[in-house]
Amino acid sequence: MRRKLLETLVKKGIKDEVVLSAIGAIPRHLFLDGAFEEQAYEDRAFPIGAEQTISQPYTVAYQTTLLEINKRDTVLEIGTGSGYQACVLAEVGARVFTVERQEELHESAKRMFDLLGYPRIRAYLRDGYKGLREFAPFDRILVTAAAPYIPDALLEQLKPGGILVIPVGKDRQTMTRVRRVDEKDFVYEELDAFRFVPFLKGINKR
Repeated sequence: MRRKLLETLVKKGIKDEVVLSAIGAIPRHLFLDGAFEEQAYEDRAFPIGAEQTISQPYTVAYQTTLLEINKRDTVLEIGTGSGYQACVLAEVGARVFTVERQEELHESAKRMFDLLGYPRIRAYLRDGYKGLREFAPFDRILVTAAAPYIPDALLEQLKPGGILVIPVGKDRQTMTRVRRVDEKDFVYEELDAFRFVPFLKGINKR
């Protein structure tokens, strides 16, 4: 089933062998409710609780490819969710910092990182709009929810030479890649259209 998923991703245009290998290495079925386990390797999003979803594998591969990650890059992920995307980032060689606003998802993702042997993923219960200032700046920043705008805090926490990938928009989002040229200048690329759950402010404790 994993092999078929990788074949599907290649047909859809994913060519980065490192990203494909990472997705092939991770047992996606463990991140899903048992009701969806048999469909885990279909290229679909599924609910994971707290009105959130696990992104479809194509979206995960697409965003990860856009980041152009080098080994040992520090990557801040906004929106841990199930933890699947964070594991993909770790598998491609990133040093991963991930923040989640939903406490129940934050706790379950941390358990998953331990179960799958990713103890170096650093997970925090935080408001993603504020980033993770105490560990900034980051080589890469990835947002996994639909943002109405690009938060200034995330731009500020990106290293010169770094890349931010974020879906921007309300009903449909434009995947946007931002490259920080230097302390003051940024280059923006608007790419393909997607649909994500909303990027919300604050922390939701159970």
